[in-house]
Amino acid sequence: MEDFLKNAEQLLQHKEVADALQKIAVYKEFKKGELIHSANSICSHFFIILSGIGRVFYYKDGKDVTVHIATEQESITAIDSFIQRKKSKYNIEAIEKITCFMISRDDLETVSAQSHKLEHFGRLFLEKLYINLAERLDSLLLHTSKERYDDLFAKTPELFNRVPAKHLASFLGMTPETFSRIRGK
Repeated sequence: MEDFLKNAEQLLQHKEVADALQKIAVYKEFKKGELIHSANSICSHFFIILSGIGRVFYYKDGKDVTVHIATEQESITAIDSFIQRKKSKYNIEAIEKITCFMISRDDLETVSAQSHKLEHFGRLFLEKLYINLAERLDSLLLHTSKERYDDLFAKTPELFNRVPAKHLASFLGMTPETFSRIRGK
């Protein structure tokens, strides 16, 4: 994460990149509980969160399953839909009031075609998404519930005060009861 942020900050120092992003980024606010994107529709934007927390989730057997949580200075989108331009199975919800920059895929592609530096920024962004996905998969497959809990708490302790326990439990791949039991130890 630190390498990505360092590289992103360096790229954003380039006037060309900063100017291009400023032209296509739209400031947007979402209320707590508001759906930013609904499943079964195409997600043609990604969002860079300035303040607040969002989550990506889907429904399975009548329950919602949280697959991603994003906070300040992170991005959020229905990545399956954003990349493939197909209807998504994911919803995106504002857990807290969110202020963000919204960038459309079409605008991003247009400016990326005109700027090697911006195209490089996009590649770094996608690399970071891939690394996060690979780490999440490893965590779910190779670690116990307690290890997943401890790892998330070590990396992002603020989530435990800002995100409802049921969403954290779902994100960690455990029942609310297991989450509560681990939290109580």
